[in-house]
Amino acid sequence: MDDRDIELRHLRYFIAVAEELHFGRAANRLHLAQPPLSQQIRKLEEILGYPLFLRTSRAVKLTAAGEVFLERARRTLRNVHEDLAEARSIGNGDLGFLRVGFIGSAMLTPLPAMLGQYRRLYPKVQLQLSEFHTSSIIQSLGRGILDAGFLRDGGPSEALHVEPLFSEPFVAVLPHMHPLATRKVISAAQLRDEPFVFFSPSAGSLAYNKTISLCEEHGFRPHVVQEAPQWLTILALVGAGLGVSIAPACVRRIAEPNIVCPSLRGAHVTSDIELAYRSTEDRAVVHAFANIARTNFHRKPTRSR
Repeated sequence: MDDRDIELRHLRYFIAVAEELHFGRAANRLHLAQPPLSQQIRKLEEILGYPLFLRTSRAVKLTAAGEVFLERARRTLRNVHEDLAEARSIGNGDLGFLRVGFIGSAMLTPLPAMLGQYRRLYPKVQLQLSEFHTSSIIQSLGRGILDAGFLRDGGPSEALHVEPLFSEPFVAVLPHMHPLATRKVISAAQLRDEPFVFFSPSAGSLAYNKTISLCEEHGFRPHVVQEAPQWLTILALVGAGLGVSIAPACVRRIAEPNIVCPSLRGAHVTSDIELAYRSTEDRAVVHAFANIARTNFHRKPTRSR
């Protein structure tokens, strides 16, 4: 007989007999009749080519080969059970490796709390977080470098499932000595002649265009005198008097005392934090992560755009 004829049930039967050292008790334990159990043990011995038990009318004992095989059989079944449990965990999204990109300003939204909850619910998932601009996250998702990402105004993509999680208004960003700094609400039109500190359109074209559109609605395009890669840098430059800016309302959380952020009157465009992953994604670990994100951002699942 071929080794491939051995089945897991043979190992379970053998272990039961080896532990009971009595075919009748082992059969009762396995809920089998004794003759089929004896037959299966003989078949196992034929496959191995050596007897596993010494049988007499009074007792059943393990042979030297049987004692060694008992240890191996237990180890084999234990490994199978562990492998099955691991496969189930992976299928449920409880195990795996997850690479997530995020934009820096998303850390001023519910994202940190969401990541904390995910870590508590899925402690065995290896979560790797990386900060990028929106355009870099989209590119990295397409190349398979990231599994999921949090974008700001990434917009629709044929290759990606993109869904909005969080929307917020835009606000003006002014130095505290600015003539408009005492007002709680201003119009973007009042910034027509101001120098602007802004991020580069290469960081995210839709986010850039959304912000520019707030000025274009009032008949002007902002005069950008300085670009910076992060909102913290932009706020610092505005506070130093290099210009003004328009930003998502979340920047109020990191504004220093030398910065004021009045609301924009009549601004109907919002800035959206979006969750993105490949439209062909079928791994449970990614979809479990997406469900936690939806729950924490208080949004229901949406269709791919």
